[in-house]
Amino acid sequence: MISSTDTTDTTDTTGYPPRPGRRSDTRRGNRENDAGEVDLLRRTVSCSVILEREGWKVDATESSRHAVKYRRSAGEILIVNHDDKGWWNPLGAEKGDCFTLIQFLHPECNFGHVRKTLRAIAGVAPARPVAVTTSLPDPKQALSPLVRWKAKPALRPTTQAWEYLAGERRLPAAILTAAAAQDCVRAGGFGCAWFAHRDHEGTLTGIEARGPDFRGVLRGGQKSLFRFAPGGTIGVYRRVAVTEAPIDALSLAALEQGRIDTIYAATTGGLGPGTVTALRHLVENLGSVGGTLIIATDDDRPGDHHAARIEAMIAPIVVTVERLRPPGDAKDWNEVLMKAGI
Repeated sequence: MISSTDTTDTTDTTGYPPRPGRRSDTRRGNRENDAGEVDLLRRTVSCSVILEREGWKVDATESSRHAVKYRRSAGEILIVNHDDKGWWNPLGAEKGDCFTLIQFLHPECNFGHVRKTLRAIAGVAPARPVAVTTSLPDPKQALSPLVRWKAKPALRPTTQAWEYLAGERRLPAAILTAAAAQDCVRAGGFGCAWFAHRDHEGTLTGIEARGPDFRGVLRGGQKSLFRFAPGGTIGVYRRVAVTEAPIDALSLAALEQGRIDTIYAATTGGLGPGTVTALRHLVENLGSVGGTLIIATDDDRPGDHHAARIEAMIAPIVVTVERLRPPGDAKDWNEVLMKAGI
């Protein structure tokens, strides 16, 4: 649990850190039921401070000014938002304020124990600034995703992005050529490949960049869905395969030899509002033709959790759902592709 020291008294009357199963000490009047204090704690406790003291680290490459991503062990991710006063779990449905964050991390603690914990860190600033204010706006952030997309060259063998995807990621030339023709991948800067996120109307809403030394979603846009359709965007598809990353979507397409009845999609991490809307539209169209949704997320605990969230999200839609796992001991579809040597 978070460690701290109450300097107002040498006697431990704070109950801090919380001790599950131990009744609170003196109630000090009616403070334990004081809604005013609860509101004050919500406004003065930093969610970042809680995570820092629990051993979580900032993932700077995937953080933005308004959403700071924290990681701890494998498969543990939390996002701090709302000016450091809120949080949410991109791999689950949990979200809230400083109170629910403590209870999420330590479900054995009751509300009284949580309140004692928060009193000791009220007003404490995080070790790193949660938001960096600047006098001038970021000119790149001011540009729309579409403007930035159009400014980058097409994916072709002479680009560093192609070299990364074909060399390090072992994606076949035929798949990369088809992806370039559909304009769902472009050559970004610093050897990164840019993957387009488009909504259900085909509008480019955001860009994911992936390269040898960088992974993240470019600022100024919104995630929806990455889509690759070997059969082209015109015609009836009867199968949608959903992976976590665009590289996995392209890898699965390569392993299945580019099935023309399939759209290969990727959510790029958690299910944000744009992703949920785009995926629901896609699955509704799929259900109207009696198609099948293939949930092909990673073969690990976060992947299973992500798969369960997708299945729960589309539960009201009448569609066949199958879970497709990477075979053997591979974690994801790109690992399968590289081992296959296609």
